[in-house]
Amino acid sequence: MKLTNLNIAYRTLSLLLILFTICACNKTIGMTDFKPDFSVEKNPDIPNTMEFTNKTIGTHTFVKWDFGNGEETDKLMYNNKHSVFYPLKGDYTVTLSVWNAVNVKKTVSKTVSITNSLFAIDFEVTIDSNNSNYANITNTTAGEYDDISWNINGTKIEKDPNSFTAYFAFKGDYDITLRVAKGDFEKSLTKKITIENDDPDYLNKYKLIWSDEFDNTDVNLDFWTYETGDNGWGNNELQNYTNGNNVEVKDGKLIITARKVDDKKAVGSYTSARMITKGKKEFTYGRYEIRAKLPSGTGIWPAIWMLGSNINDVGWPACGEIDIMEYVGFEPNVIHSTVHTPSGYGSNGNGNNKTLPTCEEEFHTYGLIWTLSKMIFYVDSPDNVTFTYAPSNKNSENWPFDKPHFFILNIAVGGNWGGAKGIDNSIFPQTLEIDYIRVFQINY
Repeated sequence: MKLTNLNIAYRTLSLLLILFTICACNKTIGMTDFKPDFSVEKNPDIPNTMEFTNKTIGTHTFVKWDFGNGEETDKLMYNNKHSVFYPLKGDYTVTLSVWNAVNVKKTVSKTVSITNSLFAIDFEVTIDSNNSNYANITNTTAGEYDDISWNINGTKIEKDPNSFTAYFAFKGDYDITLRVAKGDFEKSLTKKITIENDDPDYLNKYKLIWSDEFDNTDVNLDFWTYETGDNGWGNNELQNYTNGNNVEVKDGKLIITARKVDDKKAVGSYTSARMITKGKKEFTYGRYEIRAKLPSGTGIWPAIWMLGSNINDVGWPACGEIDIMEYVGFEPNVIHSTVHTPSGYGSNGNGNNKTLPTCEEEFHTYGLIWTLSKMIFYVDSPDNVTFTYAPSNKNSENWPFDKPHFFILNIAVGGNWGGAKGIDNSIFPQTLEIDYIRVFQINY
């Protein structure tokens, strides 16, 4: 029989379709030729922790893990290694699912046995239904542990470790952290709580936690350290700070005296004192009050202030500086309150001043209320505000004030600001008198 061109074309096309189908089937069969597998090893350094590694043989594209403890991964490419902590003893079925490029799925499961319990850290936080400034906090950690501790925004909480009520005076977001330890192993968990409103009665909740009333005959060196030297202190100051020679405690008051040594108006021409509580008394948040009478005269520069305790690690101004009261004698009867941060320091610090006509003749109380959200500087009463510092979007550049700070009391002579109008050598000696220094905090 004679084949026409049309018949030849038809038979050729049919043959090609058969060959394509055979090849496609063989290709699909080849693509499904993979075998899922994984290895399991104990982490030698972290108790109850297993290391899982994907060991699938053959071409595959996606993997997903189910670790048998409620923890799963998403279906992802190259999801090949995982470290998983199992706090409680028991047998756990771990399943690895593997897919290829045409979405063929295969799985493999293995049993992991944990022989000892540690703990599964957790806690609950609920706002009190009767008072929105209180929260009920309960430890719900499961398993075996030796010790637990709490802190709120970095402040350690000394209460019943398993269930307690915490008080929050001001609206804002608070970090509550639980730390749990067993032997050398420990874990921590942080949850955030939002307080919607300030407590209008918060001032009455502050309790005295530390004070120096200067009722003895000597400076209490358990509280204070003398910083010494005539190195200018970063401000081209001229005084030499001595090791207590310019300080006395008398009639219930600390008296710091700046004296003239000679008329040269040079480095070392004056002596004074600089006292700090670094490493001895350091605080985060609270209400601070220092009752003082200020020296007078052009060239004098007394201050009552605080620096971040991490200054040796991060430097200034990254550590933060809080000037509760600063005074320059060439501007009589004007007291200043300022904060210095990486976003504003030196002459660009954030602050304000207030006229106080009797600051050189009478004692006044210089105060600071330092909260999670703001700083309020005042004189004699919280109602008599000098300056409020409250950046809306806080970060390390404008708010390095979530860590401990220490006190500094000093009289400088001269310097970039104190000596801006010169120094009157006829004024010496001059004294900064401190009646007391008191720290109040709210017990969470």
